[in-house]
Amino acid sequence: MRRIGAIWMSVLLVVVGCLPAPQPTPALVQLTVGLGYIPSVQFAQFYRAQRQGYYRDAGLDVTFQNQIDPQLITLLGQDAVHIGMADGTSVIPAAGQGIPVRYAATIYARFPSVVIAAADSGITTAADLRGARLGIPGRFGSSWIMLQALLASAGLTVDDLTIVDYPDFGQAVALRQGQVDAATGFANNEPVQLEREGFPVTVLTVDEITPLPGPGLTAGEGNLQHLALPLRGFVEATLRAMREIIEDPLVGLEDAIATVPELGSERDTQLAILEATIAQWRSPYTDAHGLGAIDQDAWQSSIEFMRSLPDSNLPADLAAEQLVTQELLP
Repeated sequence: MRRIGAIWMSVLLVVVGCLPAPQPTPALVQLTVGLGYIPSVQFAQFYRAQRQGYYRDAGLDVTFQNQIDPQLITLLGQDAVHIGMADGTSVIPAAGQGIPVRYAATIYARFPSVVIAAADSGITTAADLRGARLGIPGRFGSSWIMLQALLASAGLTVDDLTIVDYPDFGQAVALRQGQVDAATGFANNEPVQLEREGFPVTVLTVDEITPLPGPGLTAGEGNLQHLALPLRGFVEATLRAMREIIEDPLVGLEDAIATVPELGSERDTQLAILEATIAQWRSPYTDAHGLGAIDQDAWQSSIEFMRSLPDSNLPADLAAEQLVTQELLP
């Protein structure tokens, strides 16, 4: 019996010795992702992809940072943040100044900056803004560019109305209090809040006038070169979460509240903001080409418009192919 036991032990050792050694689990790739100024339900797709494990399944360990847009563009260009949400209208002048960034996936297929006015104000078109008092955070950024494009469609300039600055972003409150006749805002923020407060508004958009590129995922050229595969996985996981939230906004709301608990104190309002945000994710172009698709012709039109602005210093040879990349899209 001892001899038989010894023989079987020898066979077992041989078999075990022939088995392949267990492979180590690949380390997750660390990605720092820049979002907007403060955590918000507007970033529900990122929160969902994180909480449902889509990023981890793609081999990623994602950390979110909240930054204002100008700071984020600089960090992206320095490859200090791997990928982040940036306004297309910020990417264009940044690239014109030599900051090496590329816009890699459309998130807002419609331009979110809008002009709002009281529904009973008589302001229903851009031409009606002549002589109006208009509140704006300042003469910079996406809202300033949008306003000039909107006015140009009616043959107007900013000199044809009175601009009132609200550096504290209080222009919507000023509109409700009658201090101004119109104000800039974001389609998924101020109009939603005002309507829920019982203040009906008219919203003027720029999409059918000048197709300005909205916020999207942007990365520095260094990270695009060295981290192309992880960044592609990040984009694909994010677009997956967007599709799920489009199908059922409540799943996005729940993941947003789980990530940012204070959002749960006003669920109905946050759901309304999320639904308005979802409406900005889609356009006829993305319906035809898929979520995230980049309309390069529209980008070229935007560059030409921004080059025509009085304070523009865009190089004459700046072109869309220098600013966008399709390599991260599924």
